[in-house]
Amino acid sequence: MRRQRVSAYAICVRGDDLLLARWIEGHTPLWTMPGGGVEHGEDPFDAVVREVEEETGYHIEVDGLLGIDSYHPREEFHAVRVFYVATVVGGELRHEVGGSTDQAAWFPLGEVKELARSEVIDRALELYQVRPITGHL
Repeated sequence: MRRQRVSAYAICVRGDDLLLARWIEGHTPLWTMPGGGVEHGEDPFDAVVREVEEETGYHIEVDGLLGIDSYHPREEFHAVRVFYVATVVGGELRHEVGGSTDQAAWFPLGEVKELARSEVIDRALELYQVRPITGHL
């Protein structure tokens, strides 16, 4: 059965640190960008604000659209991922309970490549560094 998933993620950088959430729904827990699935009828902008709060406890302000990525790792699955740059403006860091993630934390950007991580992080950081005018790499 073929499936398409639309998701929205926030790249939140504070100084030299990156906000991540640990995704636990796969075979192995992996660090990923805070964010997740866009619900039917939901705007991706609203979804990223909701998802970041659910997964990290933080309230964010979206600073801009970073880009859109089409990920097709296998024939039956296609992910369309919307990446935003955002700033934490309130709330307190906490872990999600009963959701798709179980931890949230800030990591030095230089240490992210050492983490057990989802490729979502690599794609997000590539967009963040390149900042293509088209929003597409």
